[in-house]
Amino acid sequence: MKRIFNAFFYSAHGFAAAWRDEAAFRQVVLLAIVGIVAACFLPLSATVRVLLIGAHGLTLVVELLNTAIEAAIDRIGEERHPLSKKAKDCGSAAQLVILILVAALWVAALCGGI
Repeated sequence: MKRIFNAFFYSAHGFAAAWRDEAAFRQVVLLAIVGIVAACFLPLSATVRVLLIGAHGLTLVVELLNTAIEAAIDRIGEERHPLSKKAKDCGSAAQLVILILVAALWVAALCGGI
């Protein structure tokens, strides 16, 4: 039980650090809030609502993982290295993929495609 208790606070510290230090995380959180509220109030099926809310949740997960990758790379050193660039670029690409998915889901939901 103590491990679960500690894990909760480690997670809370991670959220707080991401919110405090990462503008991109704050932007994704605000986008998720707007998207989730909209999904809850628009006349959508339960399935579509769950898909939209889940996709917005995934944007938060991907941004937290991207932030973790960037922090780990920056901890190693500030010198430029091709593998560091690759890691950071792949994290950014993952966020782009999920944001495109969210946009596609919203277009499909609003146009009646799903």
